[in-house]
Amino acid sequence: MFLTFSAAATAYTHFDSLGLSPIALDLGFFKIRWYSLAYITGIILGWWYLLKLIAQPGAPMARRHADDMVFYATLGIILGGRIAYVLFYQPAILSNPLDVLKLWEGGMSFHGGTIGVSLAILYLARKNGLNWLRIHDYIACCVPFGLLFGRLANFVNGELWGRTTDVPWAIIFPGSGDNEARHPSQLYEAGLEGIVLFAVLWFMFWKTQARYEPGKLVGTFLLGYGLSRFVVEFFRQPDAQLLEFAERTGLSMGQWLTVPMIVGGIYLIATARKRRQRVEPVAGGQSVA
Repeated sequence: MFLTFSAAATAYTHFDSLGLSPIALDLGFFKIRWYSLAYITGIILGWWYLLKLIAQPGAPMARRHADDMVFYATLGIILGGRIAYVLFYQPAILSNPLDVLKLWEGGMSFHGGTIGVSLAILYLARKNGLNWLRIHDYIACCVPFGLLFGRLANFVNGELWGRTTDVPWAIIFPGSGDNEARHPSQLYEAGLEGIVLFAVLWFMFWKTQARYEPGKLVGTFLLGYGLSRFVVEFFRQPDAQLLEFAERTGLSMGQWLTVPMIVGGIYLIATARKRRQRVEPVAGGQSVA
């Protein structure tokens, strides 16, 4: 009986047994992937939540600005995410420039997407004379939706798996090619970057005065994401083409890219109170001190 129990304990879950497929809907002539749906769902939910946020007193933008922001942010996510992925993770793609456009094959960098969205916010703020840092605060509260669904899509795709391990919940990912049990690091990231980070920002927005201290919310997002990603990278297998880089530098590319986020987040949080000022709503409503 003991031997049977021990054998069962070491019989790790095989990814194929979960019955997951990257394809959500196959119409023969057209396929809809979970990865694409993850981006669409994240953007729609983020937009919906943003409208809830700006409905509160002292919002930094009106409904018309939020609607425009969705379009600009989508462009920033796609262009920034793809360009950064190619430059930092897969520069070999540049040998066939047209491959850069093959978004359906996957390959997006969150760090690049963050830069893209930030540039979109700067453009929107400059165009409409708005406070760019306060808009960053509100947008930051919406980003965890995209992170949650994006990481879940990574898991469904059986990609970006973790390092080898013997924990009971380890999974054998066939794509790894070695039949070794590995950490489901995609789910770790979904939990930390999506659920936990959203909960922290939700509490700060709705239960504290953080939204009246420009930079505090986006600083918390940068710090929270940076620390979460930095820690999870210890459980995540580095990309094959960057394995030597990780071994040589002691940290993965993902960890190195989070360092500026962590430093920037700490700075924004530490200096946020100095930026507090009387906040007037952009589109009517009561004033907020």
